[in-house]
Amino acid sequence: MERPELPLQQLHAFVVLAEELHFGHAATRLGIAQPPLSQQIRRLEDKVGYALFRREPGRISLTPAGRELLPAARHALTGLAEGLTAAREAGSGRAGRLRIGFAASLALTVLPGLLRTFRERFPAVDVDVREMTTTPQLAALREGSIDIGLVREPPAHDAELAFETVLTEPFVAVLPSSHPLAAQRKLRVEQLADCPFVLLPRAVGPSLYDRITGLCVAAGFTPRVAQHAVEWQTVCALVETGLGVSLAPESIRRIRLRGVAFRGIEPDTARTRVAVAWRRNDPNPLVQSLLTALLQDPPDGL
Repeated sequence: MERPELPLQQLHAFVVLAEELHFGHAATRLGIAQPPLSQQIRRLEDKVGYALFRREPGRISLTPAGRELLPAARHALTGLAEGLTAAREAGSGRAGRLRIGFAASLALTVLPGLLRTFRERFPAVDVDVREMTTTPQLAALREGSIDIGLVREPPAHDAELAFETVLTEPFVAVLPSSHPLAAQRKLRVEQLADCPFVLLPRAVGPSLYDRITGLCVAAGFTPRVAQHAVEWQTVCALVETGLGVSLAPESIRRIRLRGVAFRGIEPDTARTRVAVAWRRNDPNPLVQSLLTALLQDPPDGL
């Protein structure tokens, strides 16, 4: 037997009448006249198939059928109210789920302040952060598996994605602490010409790789890459073992390894760019909420 649908307006009238047990008081509370209230209750009883109220001179009371329906009716109305609130929150960009990709080195700079600020402003948003290098982030954005990316050296133009710079920082030389050049406070890039290099693979961040090798070419040499490593933490660990040297964003200094020295380079005008990336015309209001938090009122440290 097919179960009849119960209009929410009738359920609301039923719950109010069950609480008041007085047609006049219930009608006043609902803001309607008493006859329409009686009609709504009759229609609901017709759908249930049994009387919900026992009507006696001067008083009414719930029947067994009414007592059984009351908790379910309250639950349905509460669920609807909660659902409407959740829908409004999600539609306004104050609730829902936001997936953020980030380059590992940005856990040392942009990410902590951004997440702290965003979660303070939008505590109802479920934030899912995923560590990814730049190239996989761009692919994940295009296919829709993440909503926001925090990338280094984004491409100059992309038909599907938009970028906005949130941070620039200089480069530093990464050396074994026992290396002769580590005795200098600053060094020129050309002084690294005879050293083997440890670098990220170009495939995981072509623009950053080209920026680093471009610094070397501008200094008159092509770096001899002895080893590749996907993460900066690993680059620094390999430098510590003496496999080579590297050039890295300044924030990599925060990776504390006893056997690694970080030194400023000259000229110090070269800077690496960190950008937030998102799909152009993304309808997700949470994306705009995060962009507003990041770009209009950035967290401390940016």
